[in-house]
Amino acid sequence: MCRSIKTLRPPALPEEATEDDIRAAALQYVRKVSGFHHPAAHNREVFERAVDEIAEATARLLDDLEVRGAHSAVRRPAREPQPDAV
Repeated sequence: MCRSIKTLRPPALPEEATEDDIRAAALQYVRKVSGFHHPAAHNREVFERAVDEIAEATARLLDDLEVRGAHSAVRRPAREPQPDAV
């Protein structure tokens, strides 16, 4: 289990998760799964691509979650589409 990845949804995180929060969690996940803290040069591209894809999937998940309970339903506003990196 990636113990250093924090919960990114309210109410565990009182404010909206930032892009940096989401990317940090994705990076921790890829590091844990791959077993590499810093990939070798020949693996760097695939490592970074995995981080990007997981960050995108995480942002979609957080955007679509509806949290119910003691607080009124919390829905995050949709994120602005990000231009593809070149």
